[in-house]
Amino acid sequence: MSNPHTCPHLSTQHFAPPSVYTAVYKDECTLCFESQDSEAGIDVCLTCFNGGCVADNHGTLHFNKTQHPIVLNLRRIPIERAKRLDSPPPNKMSKLAIVPENEEDKYETLSKIKCHACGDVEINAEDNVLPTVEAVLNSLSSSKQSEVKAWEEEIVSCQHTQGLVQEEGRQLEAQSMASCQACDLKENLWLCLTCGSLGCGRKQFDGSGGNGHGLQHFQETGHGISCKLGTITPEGTADIYCYLCDDQRIDPCLSQHLAHFGVDVADSRKTEKSMAELQLEQNLKFDFSMVTEDGKQLEPVFGPGFTGLKNLGNSCYMSSVLQSVFALDPIAARYTSMIHEHRMRCQNEAASCFQCQMCKLADGLLSGKYSKPVEIEGDKQGQKGIPPSMFKSLIGKGHPEFSTMRQQDAFEFFQHLLKTMEQKERNVEMGDPSLNFKFNMEQRLECLKCHKVRYSKEVTSSLTIPTPIRKVGESTDEGVQYEPVTLDECLNSFVTENHVPDYNCPNCQEKTSASTCNKFSTFPDVLIVNIRRFEYENWVPKKINVPVVVNQEETSLDGYKSLGQQPNEELLPEVSEAASAPEVDPNALDQLLSMGFPEVRCRKALINTGNNGAEIAMNWLFEHMEDPDIDTPLETAAATDTSESSDADIQMLTEMGFTPAQAKKALKETQNNMERAVEWLFSHSEDIMDEDSTEEPQTTKEPGNGELPAKYKLSSFISHKGTSVHCGHYVAHVRKENQWYLFNDEKVVATPNPPIDEAYIYVFRRC
Repeated sequence: MSNPHTCPHLSTQHFAPPSVYTAVYKDECTLCFESQDSEAGIDVCLTCFNGGCVADNHGTLHFNKTQHPIVLNLRRIPIERAKRLDSPPPNKMSKLAIVPENEEDKYETLSKIKCHACGDVEINAEDNVLPTVEAVLNSLSSSKQSEVKAWEEEIVSCQHTQGLVQEEGRQLEAQSMASCQACDLKENLWLCLTCGSLGCGRKQFDGSGGNGHGLQHFQETGHGISCKLGTITPEGTADIYCYLCDDQRIDPCLSQHLAHFGVDVADSRKTEKSMAELQLEQNLKFDFSMVTEDGKQLEPVFGPGFTGLKNLGNSCYMSSVLQSVFALDPIAARYTSMIHEHRMRCQNEAASCFQCQMCKLADGLLSGKYSKPVEIEGDKQGQKGIPPSMFKSLIGKGHPEFSTMRQQDAFEFFQHLLKTMEQKERNVEMGDPSLNFKFNMEQRLECLKCHKVRYSKEVTSSLTIPTPIRKVGESTDEGVQYEPVTLDECLNSFVTENHVPDYNCPNCQEKTSASTCNKFSTFPDVLIVNIRRFEYENWVPKKINVPVVVNQEETSLDGYKSLGQQPNEELLPEVSEAASAPEVDPNALDQLLSMGFPEVRCRKALINTGNNGAEIAMNWLFEHMEDPDIDTPLETAAATDTSESSDADIQMLTEMGFTPAQAKKALKETQNNMERAVEWLFSHSEDIMDEDSTEEPQTTKEPGNGELPAKYKLSSFISHKGTSVHCGHYVAHVRKENQWYLFNDEKVVATPNPPIDEAYIYVFRRC
């Protein structure tokens, strides 16, 4: 390479060092998964700090679009392991936070300044660019910023810790002598800061922990604040849990409250892992079985379609969904076919563009470029996998749960992904790929006095079905055993008729009784079936391990097709929906809808729990799922809303691809609440014309296909290992050419006996 030369473009550019809040994309390319570890490294734009690879010319593409010529090329070279054996061990973690690795001990970073306008050659640095170069080198990369922000959980005090009233004090036993007052366990002990009772912690999904006597003490006494004894430090910190808030808290007067029971924080020492350490340890080290029943190691596979996704600490719920989604031909074809064209014409910032990031994932997962065998410590062979950090940051932005690094429910994320896909792709010429998942469910309601009926349809993109529960014998140390059920039994439970005892019949003009039944009006190309395996017990989600037998070859849904109104049936009078329907929290409603619950159920849950948030409403939903009137429309009082929709709100909705008439109707139905109007439009695609509009009605194609036969074949399934959605591990099994493969984060292996009966989510393709 020639010596650096003087560049005339340096003097024409304005450089401003990035602040601590600026996203600096220096780990990997924003359009592909080439990184600093690639042979040619990454070009970081010194004007806007975009990262573009050299290998696929994405750095040059960025220059052609923006005319930002000056970049900093960064390339990493691993330092030999022997040279870093003397490195000091990492500090013990005391809070839930990602501490960036000291990369100086593991890699040597080579950097040089280049100019694309001068032919992509190295140039001499000048004074006006040096502060920016230094700031980029010392900055936290965008992916690390996202990790740190997501991992850092702000633990605060609450009214219960601030207003804690203690009973008469007493001296505790020395820490080495202390034990649970109910079972004599000497570890994981929680001190009630009200009365001084000692109780063991809850049992964890892996069998560790305790017997839950600390929680039992709260349930019996109502004493809500407890402190984990082994986590007390001389600095006056410790794990504090408020059972009343059901969350970790800070006690601003901890030293005083502990002294009440003879505990001097100055003489205390931390002897046990904190909740944060335990959670992080579980998230990073949890492993799914990678051996067969006879102890043979499963064979790793490599190449196109067999690329793993690195675990970002708690991203297995997302990775399992992405592997299942990109294994579907319509999704794979959509985003691989548009890669080149979209990259050339997209004017958005690549890291913030949904299509760019979906194309990036498609290329990363399906091309095979990043699925190559490498020597993995502890394994004979494996692959590094690609990090989905940029996509996770984008898809979770602004979401109260998916923006964090806490464990999430894979089905809820599946719903969130499809909803985002629908919103981002609505105006794209190639069409909305989420339509592959959509279909209509039809409810039939019959008054059992006058026998008149009403049919109503609801667009959905998944099916959540119950599992018949039949216990086998008594509970053992291994847990409760359940009798296997078939998928048909689960579907029969879903479509069975429900009795509604107090139905306000608009024809009879009195309270009667009615029956309701839900069946398919149309069938989707891709059917997502969520098996309801979790129930709430004392506010804690518990898993029900009922084996579900699924036919791998073909599943027919013909028997679950709605026949619609019959010639001998007479319809009930229509009842106009009132504008004065009880208000609900739109954010909580959005969370519940994203979990796949029907809107009428979500509204009922929020109203019946006093609008106290999605978690409490979800608990109500699980408790009342079998209520016969759970799907009966809410009764509302007649009223008229005379408020007018604003022109600005109408314009915002029309920019999303809706007509002015549709925008007006949505705003009218939601009392001019923009957030709810958007949700209403996407969930009422069959009913989006204003009745008073003078515009010509637009015909909206019904989602799915109602023709028979409706036969499906299992494409993939997602399994959960653990007792709760808030802990454990998700993996995906995908079928390719009649062979099953396990996608366990970055590990991809062929598996002869996939645990199909244990799945939490099934993904079927229509034959």
